[in-house]
Amino acid sequence: MTPVELSRTVLSAVRRAVDDGELSVAVPARAVVTEPGPGGCGDYATNIALQLARPAGRPPLQVAEILRPRLSRSEGVAGVEITGPGFLNISLDQRASDRAAALVREIRAGGYGHGDALARDVVRLRIPYEIRAEVVADVLVRILATQGARGEIQHIEHIEHIEHSEHSGHSQRGGIATATDAHHSGSTGTGLTPQVVTLRPTPAPEDPTPLGPDAARWALLHPAAHDRPRVTADHLLQRAANPLFRVRYAHARARALTRNAAQLGFSAVPGSVGATDAPADGLLRALAAHPPALRAAATHRAPDRLARQLVTVADALLAFQHTVLPMGEEKPSAVHRARLALAEAAGTVLADGLSLLGISAPDHL
Repeated sequence: MTPVELSRTVLSAVRRAVDDGELSVAVPARAVVTEPGPGGCGDYATNIALQLARPAGRPPLQVAEILRPRLSRSEGVAGVEITGPGFLNISLDQRASDRAAALVREIRAGGYGHGDALARDVVRLRIPYEIRAEVVADVLVRILATQGARGEIQHIEHIEHIEHSEHSGHSQRGGIATATDAHHSGSTGTGLTPQVVTLRPTPAPEDPTPLGPDAARWALLHPAAHDRPRVTADHLLQRAANPLFRVRYAHARARALTRNAAQLGFSAVPGSVGATDAPADGLLRALAAHPPALRAAATHRAPDRLARQLVTVADALLAFQHTVLPMGEEKPSAVHRARLALAEAAGTVLADGLSLLGISAPDHL
């Protein structure tokens, strides 16, 4: 929470006290919020009680006691103490802020969401000669690698071979038939028995290549395997209704925020982003959900899960971006630097995810 945001929180507490009939004053246009002075405590202090004492016809300490419980219940405020003649000393809730800093550092370290959940697994992907199956298998090999597994692609020349495998007792679900019979597996050269997965996603109704490589891949990967892809020019539209555009635009906005911050003379530093700030909390939740989504995409052989997760991160970032840069005469603060770090981290997750899907992530869009 920046000083400007905290000032609005203080004024909101004054407004509630007026509405409740506890104070009879005009709500001022601004509340001064500064670092605590000598004898103070907490993260910030305000003299709003002293400012309102004369118009309220009450001693400053009494005004402070009226405002204290209302301010204590405000989002992002952990506690309020009264010091001196009536200064309100405010401590901010740092729990989500500490979580944000740790998350940003983890993403910056690289390989966010990568792990060893499928370590030493060898997965043989049996596919027909069909464009959607080719693209899905290509992406699954990359996604499997993020979880420590090795994917191999084996083409089946005739679809009848696949149907024979399915009718031999193997299961089919959601366009993906699975088999782990060593008789069908063959040798991997590693001494490991591979899992055999027959991919037969619903084919596209027409050739998607006229859309271009990025839109064509998204059209084939975003729907679940059992859903028929839509091959339309809608995938090329630069509108909010197009999820591919939102994902790539959110990545470009993260890069633009870095450039804009540099022009204002500050850069990203992990730290407090404002503990219960709704846009920040939404982005933190979306980023925290990324490793489980990537792991599920590998486990269930479902790249559509990764595509949908990227849309979730993108939407959260687009809602958060407006809080990153200082507004008006506001000076860049530690909170702005921390929010920039969080936005950059989200951009990194989007770029990495798009790379796994084989889709470009331009810095300008």
